[in-house]
Amino acid sequence: MPFAIFDLDQTLLPYDTQVLLCNHVLRQHGARRAYLGIFAPAAALRACKLLTTRQLKRAFLSYLWRMPRASLDALVKDFVEEAVMPALYPSVMAEVERHRAAGRTLILNTASPEFYATAIGERLGFAHTIGTPVNMNAGTQSFLPAISGPNNKYDQKLKNMRHLMPTELSLPLPGAWAYSDSTADLPLLRFVENPVAVNPDAYLRGVAEREEWKIMMPARPNPTRGKFLRDCALQSAGLFRLPAVMPRDPEPAAGV
Repeated sequence: MPFAIFDLDQTLLPYDTQVLLCNHVLRQHGARRAYLGIFAPAAALRACKLLTTRQLKRAFLSYLWRMPRASLDALVKDFVEEAVMPALYPSVMAEVERHRAAGRTLILNTASPEFYATAIGERLGFAHTIGTPVNMNAGTQSFLPAISGPNNKYDQKLKNMRHLMPTELSLPLPGAWAYSDSTADLPLLRFVENPVAVNPDAYLRGVAEREEWKIMMPARPNPTRGKFLRDCALQSAGLFRLPAVMPRDPEPAAGV
């Protein structure tokens, strides 16, 4: 069975969905901005390499402390409709639909927490969603939610979807496609016969050009690294608004 595998953040849309969800929550629950008193020092410690990425992610999720699970689920549902769907790249979503029409199995494979990535995958009609497993309680949420498995990044993405693959593999996987913006996904991109780099940085672009991969450059509202980080800062404080009109995406869907 052929596969089409998509990263999420900055591949299907031009934002980091972890901070985009935080923005969505804080805009409705402003008092939760108090989490910044924990997260800001944690980010400084991470910059000094005194905390791991895993520990920083747990500190970041403290903005959900004591939220009832039913309230969180409702916020996630609204987040998908109000923040994710309007921000999707038209040309990349055209690729999703092209692969669906061709009968390929669609897999969303992301480092983002599964508790909301799954909702995005279901809304977009992906057959499978794989993310970082964060333990969200059935009751109210913990101060520092536990992460129950490895961060779904680098070659961990391949390990976590191995059960979906044929028992016997011929690599690169014939007829399979993968889409990502990140050099962290080089193991994933090299896993398939048809890798696609989406708005790659200079390093990934160099790899893609040398190895003759397809490159997609959908229009972005934050085309520079500085503007992307500005958006992340605003989102982490609940001060971000999606553009009323997203940039026009001039790139047509790729041919089969």
